[in-house]
Amino acid sequence: MTSLAYTVADSATMLRRNLKHQLRYPSLTLMLAGIPIVFLLLFVYVFGGQLGTRLGGHGAGGRGAYLTYVVPGILIITVASAALGTAISVATDMTGGIIDRFRTMAISRGAVLTGHVIGSLLQTLAVLVLVLGVSLAIGFRSHATALEWLAVAGVLALFAFALIWLSAALSMAAKSVETASNTPMFLTLLPFLSSAFVATATMPAGLRQFAEYEPFTPVTQTVRGLLTGGPIGTQAIAAIAWSIGIALVSYLWAVRLYNRRRAATPG
Repeated sequence: MTSLAYTVADSATMLRRNLKHQLRYPSLTLMLAGIPIVFLLLFVYVFGGQLGTRLGGHGAGGRGAYLTYVVPGILIITVASAALGTAISVATDMTGGIIDRFRTMAISRGAVLTGHVIGSLLQTLAVLVLVLGVSLAIGFRSHATALEWLAVAGVLALFAFALIWLSAALSMAAKSVETASNTPMFLTLLPFLSSAFVATATMPAGLRQFAEYEPFTPVTQTVRGLLTGGPIGTQAIAAIAWSIGIALVSYLWAVRLYNRRRAATPG
């Protein structure tokens, strides 16, 4: 119990440190919010009129129907984009002298990474609120109940937690901040190969099979079903399973790399 208490206290200290950094440098948070907002406006106002005419069961058709369809996908790409900030912040620490200092202090080994992850999770939730606010401002409406909104928040938070740990692990494996900022970029591409922007049924056979079984599709379908009242089926189970699996593997990988790697000496 004493060891656990020290770990929690150390993690809280690291969390405060990272939150102060985020408040001191808000440009990264604004950039992480700007990417999905640009995608939202682009897909709704440039492609929405055409893509919306092909949708059924999502309103009256056209741009309004596509807005209802695409917002869950935009929320998912928000999570993926926000996870990139973790890779940058972790790599910045690892390539500087601060980690060497932490190693000489009585700080739990996992607390440094946990502080980064929780700080990034809170940042991601704030960005999600901002993106959702823009979506509502341009006309998105949902008839979800309070319980369904809570479920949406839970699914998004769990998936964000998983991707943030994955980004932390990838940044630990990188040799520089530049490499760490590029390695997780595939996370922002996978939503385009899912049901986030178009129905998987319209894709070619090989791509459709990939899209149906990659993790972004069940998460998107679960969020979409909760927000629009559509069917969810076993998608929620798959979304939770993917999130827990990614989080567990990434956590173990990140901690192992942290324990084995020394911070690089600044040149």
